[in-house]
Amino acid sequence: MDLVHASRIALAEALLAAGPDAPTLCEGWRSRHLAAHLVLRENSWLSAGTVIGPLSGRLEKKIDQLAESARRPESYTALVRRFRLGPAKLSPFSLPAVADAANISEFFVHTEDVRRARAQWTPRVLDADYERILWRSLTRQGSLLYRKAKFGVMLALPDGRRFAARKGDNAVVITGTVSELMLHAYGRTSKSLVTFEGSEAGLRALQGFTPGL
Repeated sequence: MDLVHASRIALAEALLAAGPDAPTLCEGWRSRHLAAHLVLRENSWLSAGTVIGPLSGRLEKKIDQLAESARRPESYTALVRRFRLGPAKLSPFSLPAVADAANISEFFVHTEDVRRARAQWTPRVLDADYERILWRSLTRQGSLLYRKAKFGVMLALPDGRRFAARKGDNAVVITGTVSELMLHAYGRTSKSLVTFEGSEAGLRALQGFTPGL
């Protein structure tokens, strides 16, 4: 089973169900902005603006323009369908190795950005293979996502597996399913169903800290 493709379909379906003007967990973005981001990320050189500062303004402007053009239901549906089709052949994201490395966590988190922005939501039950791949992705990126923490961070699954995302004093253990740990690590802290253990100093420091890229 191609889990990257399945994740893409799940995200596209969540966007279509939400409609063009639904809230998301991405600050300042409605669902149409998120759809615009996803299309540009895979098909425009401006997507480099996510990591290259001088291009970030141009990227934000392009996202706003594309989102504005997708206000009507029919144009929004076309935009989401463009994302669902996948990247252009010349896009780096058309390479399976790039797609596998870059898209699993991206698509999962953004699906929850749409789902959990609603007043009522419940966690999804994920396939075991999906959880395994999400955990692999999280352990590869965890040190980057928690790099600014001034305390130690240990990520723990209910089955006992652990990953030291950040070494340091006053370590905090964050426990939850892999999907909830993924959301916490990507900064969706208020919507992640996790628990915390640690020293008083560590827990206090955690309250004022938001992980993420």
